[in-house]
Amino acid sequence: MAGAEGAEAAPDQPVQSEGQVRQVAIVIDDFGNNMNGTEEMLNLPIKFTVAVMPFMPTTKQDAEEAHRLGHDVIVHMPMEPNKGLKSWLGPGAITTDMSDEEIRKRVEDAINEVPHAIGMNNHMGSKVTADERVMRVVLQVCKERGLFFLDSRTTFKTVVPKVTQELSVPLVSNDVFLDDVYTEAHISKQIGIVRKFLEQHDNCVVIGHVGVPGKKTAAVLRQSIPVMQSNEHIQFVKAADMLSPSPGDPFILPNS
Repeated sequence: MAGAEGAEAAPDQPVQSEGQVRQVAIVIDDFGNNMNGTEEMLNLPIKFTVAVMPFMPTTKQDAEEAHRLGHDVIVHMPMEPNKGLKSWLGPGAITTDMSDEEIRKRVEDAINEVPHAIGMNNHMGSKVTADERVMRVVLQVCKERGLFFLDSRTTFKTVVPKVTQELSVPLVSNDVFLDDVYTEAHISKQIGIVRKFLEQHDNCVVIGHVGVPGKKTAAVLRQSIPVMQSNEHIQFVKAADMLSPSPGDPFILPNS
């Protein structure tokens, strides 16, 4: 999962005025393999962004169900990390030793595999997202297919902001991982970090996971969401709602 590699904080933005509505986009990774917490996550009381791994046993099932429930679907693209086992990546992964042609084919195949996908983010990927050549191919395909890219920010060396800007690919970046440690105490602590972050920022992108922490993460979110909505003027949105298309070059999500 992407969270195992860590995340970087976003640059400071203007301090919030009291009572101003702030936005949180929750992204849940690792759908597609019938993982623990899948049902609990899909039935949270908000709409969020479902990141589905391609070429897995329940890839199409999870994407279709998420879309039916009104969630956004993105491709959770397996990418080579700096550390970790290749077996963690799953089928169809992008690695830095591949040719441009092979990378392009794998990205296109992955997009074709995930119904209703309007974006892509990286599964692991600290090595790939720091490689300009590889990411230029990945992001060029995203541009051609009308997908935005969500940088999970598993490395501070990420080149994704630079290359997305060059190619005019809409970008969203992760701010907080919820469940890089698999305990409810830690996940609750991360929710506290989200709240603190929103004291200084207009919005926050948050990544959690189905799988080992799935049911715990879903339980903490189900408890926290109503409190944050009612007491803290927080609005929960999908990641695509945070996109800022550049003037004269409006970004149009692909038809689902």
